[in-house]
Formats: sequence, C-alpha cells, structure tokens
Amino acid sequence: MTQAPPDPPSDPLHASLPPAVRLLGLAGILPQLALIAHAVVMGGSFAGEAGLAYAAVILSFLGGLWWMAALLSGLRDPMPYAVAVLPSLLGWGAMLWPAGGLWLLALCLLASPLVDRSLSRRIALPKGWLRLRWQMASGLGLTTLTLAALTA
Repeated sequence: MTQAPPDPPSDPLHASLPPAVRLLGLAGILPQLALIAHAVVMGGSFAGEAGLAYAAVILSFLGGLWWMAALLSGLRDPMPYAVAVLPSLLGWGAMLWPAGGLWLLALCLLASPLVDRSLSRRIALPKGWLRLRWQMASGLGLTTLTLAALTA
C-alpha cells in the first residue's frame, strides 16, 4: 500500500490570514475605546495623553512593518525605507504638540493603508492583508479622532 505524498507546505502569501491575526489586529482598537470611555467618565487630560502615546507607538510599529517588508523583499530603492522612517518621526513630533498631536496621528493612521497599498504594487503581501489593514487603520484612526474631539 502506497502512502499519499505529504501536503505541500502552505504558501503564506496565498493562504487567508489566520483568525488570530485578524482578532489580535482588531484588538489594537481597544485601548483607544477604553480611553474614550475614560474621557467621557473622568475627563480628558489623562485620556488624551495616553491616547497620543498609544497612537504614536502604533504608527511607529507600522513603519517597522513597512521597513521589514521592503527588506525581506530585497528592495534596493531607498524610498520605501525613507517612508518607513516617517511614522516614528511623525509620532515623536505629535508628542511634542499635545494640542494637535492626536488629530495629526489620527489622520496619519487613517492614511497609513495607502502605504501598504503602494508597497503591494512592489512586493507580495499575504492574502487579506490590505483588507485587514484598512479595517485596523479606520478603526484606530476614527477612535483616535473621537478621542481628539473629546479631549480638545
């Protein structure tokens, strides 16, 4: 009796994203939701500062993802790396501008999937990644805008 050959290794670029990736990615919106609740109940000073820090950290994290995606794909063009550094610089600048920093970071988060879409024209991204990025960015961007409005 012959055995069937083993299944070929799965191709992460064509497989759908694991449920944990989606769940944990979308859970990244929870801190801003908690801070919105805090701002409504307790007032806005702490919530605004904490939300500013969280948005800056997430934006910086995105830059790291873009840097690594370009590096793993062997891109030699310096432009993707220059774009990948911008989120950290914008996050740092926003933290120095408390009055407008949340607004700036919210807009940057909302626009961030445009970078993913641009990268997807040059490198292979996992199936479903762009859709998830739009969901995560719109959720976090809109909650950050809401927090900015509540703490202004």
